[in-house]
Amino acid sequence: MKRTTKRVASSEWVLQITALRARLGINQAELARRLKCSAMTISRWERGLLRPSSESLIQLGNLSNKKEAWFFWEMAGIQTAKMDEALARSSRPKLATQMLRVETIGADGQALRVDRKFSVIGIPLLKAVVGSHGTAGDKRSILRSIASSGIIGVPRVWCPNPAYTSLLRVTGRSMEPTIRNADMIAVDAYPTERHELYGHLVVVISEQHGLSVSRLRSYDGIEVLEAEDRAFEPVVLKKGRSGRIVGRVLWSISGIS
Repeated sequence: MKRTTKRVASSEWVLQITALRARLGINQAELARRLKCSAMTISRWERGLLRPSSESLIQLGNLSNKKEAWFFWEMAGIQTAKMDEALARSSRPKLATQMLRVETIGADGQALRVDRKFSVIGIPLLKAVVGSHGTAGDKRSILRSIASSGIIGVPRVWCPNPAYTSLLRVTGRSMEPTIRNADMIAVDAYPTERHELYGHLVVVISEQHGLSVSRLRSYDGIEVLEAEDRAFEPVVLKKGRSGRIVGRVLWSISGIS
């Protein structure tokens, strides 16, 4: 009987590895030598037949440039928020968070004094769609790897951690009335303590469903992802199977195109 090998659903990290090797100008054997593994292992990674171990992902990050490095390190489970605090000179690319002044022009043509509470910051709108609970979203491995389509200004007080906040579109209706189809949500990737997220809306990444938004709850130590619409079945969050929480939803906005 012919034996078949199941291909990993997500291919983003496959592309990242092949792109890294191409940028370095080395073959699979040389990459294997640097990572102290076999060329066959590299081949299986690049064909999507085997996911690199956490140790290998960290080593891949060490071989990468700044942008690529965080892709691999986050896949390995490194918490970027805590890493930034630990490193005096973080390699993490910073998002646009420069303070902008909202000025009002008076009758004499001079700018009026504006209170600090009117300051706004630029938050990137990512080129990806988040599925509501039970609806598949775009297949991504980490938020950091997603390009942005532009910057949207929002009040500074809306974002406790601006450098870790991004905006995404939502598709599906299972989270209504809290989040509606086509709403835009702000996702804060800074919170890292799981118990602090209980009861909140979170964005989850899984190889099967891609990006999705659900409400995280804990019942007797069992973590569950739930829809606002109870017609949708909850999902027990199991490590390495049901997905990885990548951020908390801060707020949503409707009607912005």
